[in-house]
Amino acid sequence: MPAQWTGNLIGEIHNAGFTIKAVAHQAKLHEKYVSQLLNADREAPVAEEKLRKALDELIKEKEEDNERLA
Repeated sequence: MPAQWTGNLIGEIHNAGFTIKAVAHQAKLHEKYVSQLLNADREAPVAEEKLRKALDELIKEKEEDNERLA
C-alpha cells in the first residue's frame, strides 16, 4: 500500500498544473523510478524530500513567469 505522502504529493502536483514527469525531471530522477516510488513498488527515504523540493522549485518558477508576464 502506498504511503500517505505519495497520494498527497500526487494531488499537489496535479493542483499545481504539473506532471509527475516534470517533477521527476526537476528532481533529476528517472520518471519510471518516481512512478515506482509513488506506486509503493520501491522505497527511498529521501525521495519525498527531493520530489517536494522539485515541486516547490517548479511552482516558484511558474509564479515568477506569471509575474513577468503581468
